[in-house]
Amino acid sequence: MEVMVILVPLALALGLLGLIGFLWSLKSGQYEDLDGAAWRAIADDEQPPNPAPVQHER
Repeated sequence: MEVMVILVPLALALGLLGLIGFLWSLKSGQYEDLDGAAWRAIADDEQPPNPAPVQHER
């Protein structure tokens, strides 16, 4: 039972730390554009490189 003296405050402190992190992420705008991030992840914006010209030996 002596371990409860350590574990209960530790659990409360970790919960408070998680809550502070969540509130900070809300304030900084992390959840503003959820659909845009999903589309950016699957969008194929890069153009494939042009193939090098083939040189024929004569």
